[in-house]
Amino acid sequence: MHEMSLCEGIRGIIEDQARRHGFSRVTRMRLEIGRFAGVEKAALSFAFDVVMRGSPAEGAALEMIDLPGRAMCFDCAEQVELDDRLSPCPLCGGGRLMPETGDEMRIRDMEVI
Repeated sequence: MHEMSLCEGIRGIIEDQARRHGFSRVTRMRLEIGRFAGVEKAALSFAFDVVMRGSPAEGAALEMIDLPGRAMCFDCAEQVELDDRLSPCPLCGGGRLMPETGDEMRIRDMEVI
């Protein structure tokens, strides 16, 4: 379950920012997760609760914001939104697509006290 290691990385960022900016507690964490990121949201939520124990983010609400997957279609020269990385172009049915977004995961923001 790679969601556990993702949460360990998030915990490191939170602890670093707490030292740097002097906050003691995170009340809410918002993550942006691309459609193609391969993150299982239920597993991420579980791992977040487990990994954040004893950290400034223990008990913090986790909000996950979905980001669309987009690709450039070389057949019709349009940027298109895809439901799946291997889907054909929804405009022309072409299969020559270059993914541009959708595999990212990043902290959007966090509420702290």
